Amino acid sequence: MSTSPTLAAPANDKAALKRSISNTLKGSAGNLVEWYDVYVYSVFAVYFESQFFSAADKNSTIYVWAIFAATFLMRPIGAWYFGRFADRYGRRLALTVSVSMMAACSFLIALTPTANTIGGWAALILLFARLLQGFATGGEYGTSATYMSEAAIPGRRGFLSSFHYVTLVGGHVLAQLTLFTMLLFWDKPEISAWGWRIAFGIGGLAAIVVFWLRRSMDESLGEDSIEAAREGRAKASGSMYELFVNQWRPLLLCFLITAGGTVAFYTYSVNGPKMIQSAFAGTDVMTGTLINLGVLTFLMVLQPIGGWLSDIVGRKSLLVFFGVGGVLYSWYLITELPNQHDPLIAFLTLALGFVILTGYTSINAVVKAELFPTHVRALGVGFGYALANSLFGGTAPLLYQGALKTDRVGDFAIYVTAIIAVSLVVYMFFLKNHGPNYLDGTRK
Repeated sequence: MSTSPTLAAPANDKAALKRSISNTLKGSAGNLVEWYDVYVYSVFAVYFESQFFSAADKNSTIYVWAIFAATFLMRPIGAWYFGRFADRYGRRLALTVSVSMMAACSFLIALTPTANTIGGWAALILLFARLLQGFATGGEYGTSATYMSEAAIPGRRGFLSSFHYVTLVGGHVLAQLTLFTMLLFWDKPEISAWGWRIAFGIGGLAAIVVFWLRRSMDESLGEDSIEAAREGRAKASGSMYELFVNQWRPLLLCFLITAGGTVAFYTYSVNGPKMIQSAFAGTDVMTGTLINLGVLTFLMVLQPIGGWLSDIVGRKSLLVFFGVGGVLYSWYLITELPNQHDPLIAFLTLALGFVILTGYTSINAVVKAELFPTHVRALGVGFGYALANSLFGGTAPLLYQGALKTDRVGDFAIYVTAIIAVSLVVYMFFLKNHGPNYLDGTRK
């Protein structure tokens, strides 16, 4: 089975770096749009929930976040389908299909009639569209993480692959920026009535542009591997049997690496902005939105710094930094951030959490890609991530909302801390800063 990509070798290091950057940017653009489509839901949820559920229903907020959590059930299925597809027929084609699906679903949500018009069908259409987006996102993460890690040149893989999360967080920043722009011109009733539709429509239109960009990316999977798949000779490529029988150790490691990182990511970057949004809802909505926009931009800028550091000090060092910081800081962030009504203190409280989080987010893509051989890499990275993401990441906003309603926020903080602690043990005792890996071809 070939382990060499079809990225033609440029004549010199400068040309190789230029080509690597070009492919990274093209891959990142699609990631940016797909994650905008994911986060526009959480950012605008408070505005559109009354359009899909009765305003008199006290559980409407829980229903909205239950749909958010339900989409994560589709991620392992999407990771399996697109991972298998990418390991057999190429990363580029799989990424192009996934972004097309995201675009279609964004347009569907933007055009769905309200509950006042079609009753319960509105919520069902929203659930259907979000489940399909969860399916597409499940494929997007593993395939894009694999592609960007493969496209990066040795010695700069940490830095270049960090743009996977630059654009992932960037999608959230764009969603917040869209809301902030709307608030400059419209009041909340107008955004609730129709402004949210524009936000979803923007995601659909942007995905069409990305469809064209992704068609011009270089393919990172070897031509001989693709040809073998077409001829039916690549039985192990993208095979679940191969993954669970021969690659179960890296799969388990991928799952455990992800568990603490994903629960922290959704607690800090989704629940955190919601805490700030709620804290300033009764006084100054614009201030809360501006804080979130600024602090998420800060998180985005941190990613290449973390990736660059990992190329110098090693991946394990950053993951241990995240694990220790997450164990020590999560309780404070979860219990105290909702009570911070001073804009600067609120910003700094969440910003410190994002510094800690960067130890995971900036390098997790390349760490996982280094675990798997080429013929099962997209499937292994995507499926291991999706399982942990579904169990611990996507449920975090729903669990937090439930903890708020039952006055058990402290229990939620303990839960988050415990999951991060489990991953910290893995970082400390089962990973190395330097050593043979499949991406460099130094591990067989």
